[in-house]
Amino acid sequence: MTEPGDHPLVTAVKPLVDAMGAQILLPEQAAADDVVLAWEGEDVLAVRLPQLADSLDHILAAMERRHGKPLSELDRKTKQAVVRTLEARGAFSVRHGVETVAGALGVSRFTVYNYLNRENAAKSE
Repeated sequence: MTEPGDHPLVTAVKPLVDAMGAQILLPEQAAADDVVLAWEGEDVLAVRLPQLADSLDHILAAMERRHGKPLSELDRKTKQAVVRTLEARGAFSVRHGVETVAGALGVSRFTVYNYLNRENAAKSE
């Protein structure tokens, strides 16, 4: 196999790999941290997962595509919903995650923390 793209496993996993912001490689190109996928005992492809910070950028870009405009142009209620979604996806466990999200939303870090605190307070009630 010269290209990983000519196998049905690649066709099956490509949408997931693209959604994660990962990269498909030939199995022999795999590094220690890559995930090698096999089909009927044969290594077919390797998946290189993105670094966490890159994942956050990818998630933010996907959210902009979903909303059809830059996140900074969303109304407050929608921005709060975006923060809830990002929290559920682990965005704030990434170093500088709050700062990155605040920049994308066009708000301050303080505002992002307020959105998070408001959500957590609502959950505890």
